Amino acid sequence: MLTDHRWTLDLAMADFAKRLKTLRKQRKLTQARLAQLLEISPRAYNRWERAEVTPHFDTVVKIADLLQVSLDELAGRQEVASDPAVHNHRLHTLWRQVDRLPDEDQKALVILLDSLVKRARFAQVMQE
Repeated sequence: MLTDHRWTLDLAMADFAKRLKTLRKQRKLTQARLAQLLEISPRAYNRWERAEVTPHFDTVVKIADLLQVSLDELAGRQEVASDPAVHNHRLHTLWRQVDRLPDEDQKALVILLDSLVKRARFAQVMQE
């Protein structure tokens, strides 16, 4: 009986590791970058993706937040609803706070973002 439980646990760890890797790649993050965002060593993170160990629950919650998925999506109990709106974690964190800014600040932010996007497009056209 204990052996069956261990086999089930190993299978669940492998599923979590595979899901973690898939979600990380979909978000265009390297192992090193996600480890940095989690404030852990890349080696520790790599062990999670190889299903050698699993992170503590509080870290799993942080991973879900960083990858912009629910715990059920991260665990594979539910399909991932959609790709994240913003791949850059820091930008995503700031983006969630934009609605709380005064209207005038939001307008200034729109002008700034618009000019940055136009500059990037222009640079891309000039390289072609």
